[in-house]
Amino acid sequence: MNKTMIRNGLIAAGAMNIVGVFVFSRAFNNVAINEADPVVMSNFGLLMIVVWGLAYIGAASIRSGGKWLFGAFALEKFVYVLAWLLWQSKNSLFDLYSRDTFAGVFYSIYGLNDFVFMLFFTWVFFARHRAESASF
Repeated sequence: MNKTMIRNGLIAAGAMNIVGVFVFSRAFNNVAINEADPVVMSNFGLLMIVVWGLAYIGAASIRSGGKWLFGAFALEKFVYVLAWLLWQSKNSLFDLYSRDTFAGVFYSIYGLNDFVFMLFFTWVFFARHRAESASF
């Protein structure tokens, strides 16, 4: 397992959360994002996405172990992917794009982004699990 790749993956996940929220929400001023999903993407929900981003960046400094931390990160991303899929099944991206392009782009990509990082965190979880099992 390449520690540099894991560290860079954590930093990338954190940066995507933090920068993505600030850019697409226009620093928490894009009400179209809030109104499209007032439960998951309220300003509080967006702030929590930023906090998760900070947690990913903080985890980049962990030198060993952390298997369950990566499991928690994978589960968190799974929940957002599921929320995104449910939103996609009940809403129209076309309508959202016609209201606000940034909100449309945000809802087009956030679930795909979370899916990629869910796979990454799952891979690290199982890689660390195998490494721990091999050391016994």
